[in-house]
Amino acid sequence: MGLLDGLRSVLGMRAESDAKRDADPDDLFGMSTAYFTMEAELGYDSAGVGALCFSGVDSSTFREAVSEVEAILEAGREETGTEFEVAEDDHGYRWVILEEDDPEDLITSMHFAADTFIEHGYGSRLLAAVFAYEGTAASDSGGPVYWIYSFRRGRFYPFAPRSGRERDSSAEFKLESVLDGELEIEDEKEYWYPLWPSSSGTHPWE
Repeated sequence: MGLLDGLRSVLGMRAESDAKRDADPDDLFGMSTAYFTMEAELGYDSAGVGALCFSGVDSSTFREAVSEVEAILEAGREETGTEFEVAEDDHGYRWVILEEDDPEDLITSMHFAADTFIEHGYGSRLLAAVFAYEGTAASDSGGPVYWIYSFRRGRFYPFAPRSGRERDSSAEFKLESVLDGELEIEDEKEYWYPLWPSSSGTHPWE
């Protein structure tokens, strides 16, 4: 199974058919308290960046939905200073990338973008919301970690990528144990799909 097939399977149609609960963009607001726990109990700071992953479709109505997302985020940039861009990765998936030092504003912007796709009837094109965190001396971390929300499963899971396309499993399981109950965490590990960055030291959408 190739990378694209794996993503489609684990975050796409198979995830949807095996889902235990409906995805809800309001779940993203769980990160509003989670980032406090990440800092206070685990020693991770918000990296001030996150992204919404979605698959495109060649239709005028979908392009209108993307344009409305951009218009909403542009209005938010004027009000809160949240920077954004819409980009496509090397695998053909599209991302709404948000940069904002205030985690609350970052989460709210992510929610607005996801909700706009849903209102236009394109909720099925949403794959994942990704929130980045940086390790501090208190975390004893060897690199960044991410919380990924699967829209098809309606659950979060941790991802701790390391060089050589290795995962820090101990960091992921620690994140799971501390945040379990605060976030709806995916309990089936086969759905903890790695969103590998194109090169070491970059984010999954780069």
